[in-house]
Amino acid sequence: MTAGTRVEVVRGKNESSSALIRRFTRRAQDLGLVREVRDNRYWKRALSKNVGHKRALISKTRRENYNELVKLGKIDPAAKKVRGKR
Repeated sequence: MTAGTRVEVVRGKNESSSALIRRFTRRAQDLGLVREVRDNRYWKRALSKNVGHKRALISKTRRENYNELVKLGKIDPAAKKVRGKR
């Protein structure tokens, strides 16, 4: 959320709690807080260049190792991979 944005609603004399919640929700939507929170819901921090580079090197090494094992006939590439028992 935006730092410093605050939504405050004071309950009226004869106001029901559902009306209070409705007024709060409307005010939060008017300020754009709901949209902002939904936009940031699945946001992930970008990886640093070093981390991305290391991951690329690891996957390249694994790929080369796999291709070498296929060439030697130790792995059948047509066989399905099974990662774990279910």
